[in-house]
This record gives sequence, structure tokens and C-alpha cells, in this order.
Amino acid sequence: MTLSPLDDYPIHQAPEVMRHVTTSDRNFYDRYYFNAHPCSDELMLIIGMGQYPNLGVMDAFAVVRRGPLHKVVRASRELGADRMDTTVGPFRVEVIEGLKRLRVVLDDNEHGLAFDLTWEGTIPATLEPPHYLRWQERVVFDSRRIAQTGRWTGTITIDGETIEATPDHWWGSRDRSWGIRPVGEPEPPGIQVKNAGTFYWLYTPMQFEDHSVLCIVQEDEKGRRVLEEATRVWPDREPEYLGRPEYLPTYAEGTRDVVEATLRFAPPGGTPFEIRATPILPVHLMVGTGYGLEPDWKHGMYQGPELKVQGVAYDVRKPDDAARMWGMVDAVGRYEYVDGAEPTDAGTGFGLFEYWALGPHPSFPG
Repeated sequence: MTLSPLDDYPIHQAPEVMRHVTTSDRNFYDRYYFNAHPCSDELMLIIGMGQYPNLGVMDAFAVVRRGPLHKVVRASRELGADRMDTTVGPFRVEVIEGLKRLRVVLDDNEHGLAFDLTWEGTIPATLEPPHYLRWQERVVFDSRRIAQTGRWTGTITIDGETIEATPDHWWGSRDRSWGIRPVGEPEPPGIQVKNAGTFYWLYTPMQFEDHSVLCIVQEDEKGRRVLEEATRVWPDREPEYLGRPEYLPTYAEGTRDVVEATLRFAPPGGTPFEIRATPILPVHLMVGTGYGLEPDWKHGMYQGPELKVQGVAYDVRKPDDAARMWGMVDAVGRYEYVDGAEPTDAGTGFGLFEYWALGPHPSFPG
């Protein structure tokens, strides 16, 4: 058993050293996620970094969508004893002020994407409900997450061109999640071969000038709610619970690609209202980043004893590359209160519109 610098802090939660988590489940993870965009369809940058203590791995990725370009830089290393070391090759995350300000860096590299960005939250970091799902005897999800909207300052460099990010219009959201979800090399499927299951999901942290709305919806193959949450969060007052959210997407004909959606909210004791959501720049999160499509690069997958850094790039104008763009979509979303809804002076909001409609669901007949 090996000590780490964290063991010198009075933060232990169990009779273990801090580098070891209390569950032996191989799928335990601890992850950062960030997105950045200029409140338009010009560009979206998504960044992730995760530790997998029971797999002995730490990895990171960044994906940028700009026009038809889908560019990824990713890195992996052995985790080692020091879980406070948040560097993976050219990637690093620095916590400047906990729950408020962080710095996220991808140093110059040979793959045509780099950045040095500082995040500042515009609302308090908000704890979401527990995410728990048991499927065919196995606990698949058992995790917690904090969410926050905010703004960015710094630079992004793409193929030699440097873009200045300023907080007046470079917005985004971030989350920190930890717990159990599928990671690492594939396991024998066992009973899972009987039914691959459903993942019907919506996650929309949206930001307006003076407040944010955080919404989650997950349903199973029969339309039953697995997870839900809807809150309106202000910088300087108590969050407002918005009741059970309703999600009504409109799909492009013959597909499960969302072109528009209505989100309905009914705060207890308040006036029901609707927000119209429009995805304006889709990013296929699972392509190249480790979220699940490539058999040789998945989150937590051991890539060998040496640091490994890779770059992959696709052009969605090419049919073969466009065919790869499948799975979870993290889009820049435009959000508008429907006429008459309060607050009437909210203006247009922007944020993440994350969705996936995989497998059977009552909204897809047959």
C-alpha cells in the first residue's frame, strides 16, 4: 500500500489511503468535463480528463468542431500514486479556486490543437441527483455529479490560428462526476447479450445573462424515468425547483437527430412555462474521445507503460468520415423562453444540448 500527498490532508472517508477508493468495482471513475463556445455555430470545444483508480489509468481528450472539421487530441498514462497530479502529457487542469475558477491547458503539440483557458463559474456549483441504474443484475451507473455554467478567458489555437476567448461571449458549462459507469477494456458480455438496452437521454445546462437552467431527463425502454432534475439557478439567491421536466423533441425525418425541442417546466406553486431549444452545432462526443466507439481507445483503457499522445481528425464533408458521426451528441444549444414565459427579459440563452436516443423507446413506434 502506497501513500500519496493527499494522505497528509484530513480528508479521509474510509480506513484506506487516499489513492484507493472504497469500492473494488473496476468501473470506478473520477472525471472533469468542460465545454466552450462563442454563443454561435462557429466552434465548440469539449475537454475531458479522468482517473480510473481500480484500472491504474488516467487519460484526457479535447475535441473541437469547427465547420466540417472534427479534430481530437487525446492522451493516456499510468495513474501512479499521486491522484493530485492532474497532468496527462500536454494536458493539465489547475484548480485555482475550488468550485469557482479553474485553468485548463493543452500545450502545443503536433496535432494542431492547443489552448490555455481559465474558467469562472457564473452560478454556484450545483449538486445533481444520484445517478443509479441496475441493468440485468449489474450496477451500470452509481455516480454523483456537480454542474456549473460559466465563462472563459484565454486562447485556443487550431492549425496555427489563435482565437481569443473573452468572457463577454465565450460561454460554456462544466461538470465533475465520480462513481461507477462503464469504462476500460470490454468485459465478457454475459447476460448482456440478451438485450443491449436503451439510453434515452437529455442534458441541458443552459445559461442566460443573469441565471441558468439545469435540466436532465433519462428514460428506460418503457418511458419510465430513470433520472430527472430541473432547477433555475441564480448567482445570488436560492435555486428554484422547476418540477418534473417534459422533453418534446422534433427529429429530422428518418433519423434520431434532434432539430428542435420544447422543454416544459411546472414549478410547484408557480406558473408553468416552456423553453425552446435549438441545437446549432453538433459535436459527436463519442468519436475519437474514448466515450465508446473506437475499440483501441476507451476511457480507462490501458495504453501501456509509456505516455501515449494521439491526434485524429475527420472532415464531415467526406462520406466515410460523416458515417462515423454517431452516438451521443453534445451540441451548442440556443435557448429561448417561449412568449409570455417569465422572466420576460431573459433574452436568448446558450449552452449545452446533449442528447442520445439509443434503442427502443415509446417515442419510436416499432
